Amino acid sequence: MSDERASNTSSHATLTDDELRRIDAWWRACNYLSVGMIYLRDNPLLREPLKVEHVKHRLLGHWGASPALSFVWAHMNRVIKRDDLDVIFMAGPGHGAPGVLGPAYLEGTYSEVYPDKSEDAEGMQKFFKQFSFPGHIGSHVTPETPGSIHEGGELGYSLSHAYGAALDNPDLIVACVVGDGEAETGPLATAWHSNKFINLAHRLHLEQIHHVHEAQPQFGQTLAQDSRDFRVGVAVLSGSLSAQCSARLHGSN
Repeated sequence: MSDERASNTSSHATLTDDELRRIDAWWRACNYLSVGMIYLRDNPLLREPLKVEHVKHRLLGHWGASPALSFVWAHMNRVIKRDDLDVIFMAGPGHGAPGVLGPAYLEGTYSEVYPDKSEDAEGMQKFFKQFSFPGHIGSHVTPETPGSIHEGGELGYSLSHAYGAALDNPDLIVACVVGDGEAETGPLATAWHSNKFINLAHRLHLEQIHHVHEAQPQFGQTLAQDSRDFRVGVAVLSGSLSAQCSARLHGSN
């Protein structure tokens, strides 16, 4: 490796303090939007003390999945901007829509498609209140979500859809987050074999990111009980293409 390439690799490997500060601030904003969608029907910016009437009567949406999804989104955005990449984000965890809708709203995409969900207090109030409400915003990444080709929460199909997207678009990078529950299903285990249909001599980019919960209401998720070596082994053996990532993210529902 030349000194120039080594220097570029080194500069990409470490984030500057300013980059970390900006990404962390953006991620925290996404997390606030996730909480608002799950819990609030009014007072979206907390400009007055929180009251019972500001909180939804029925809560739907997984807080444990949402920060992990927006975390991946934030860092994928970083490398997209840095390297001018074509990437699609595939969210597998069920009821994880707040972790996808929040970033889409923060970027302005959601408001562009749905002008009534404007980037102000009035639009945010509608965005929060209408989440997981009949006839409005679904608790999964439904087809109404801008750019969605996978709803999530279907227990096993995220990786199949991710492989399909990669096969149809060889120059596209597919970042697929595999949900903790679907990671234990037959359809997902079958999808891991999709690499057998791939000619690795061709350009194909698919990143698996496993969302593993170590704290569940009654018991830890199965993959969370295995050793780190086993989890990484599963990621590598289950369809390593140009890149594989097994991310151990902590969360609870």
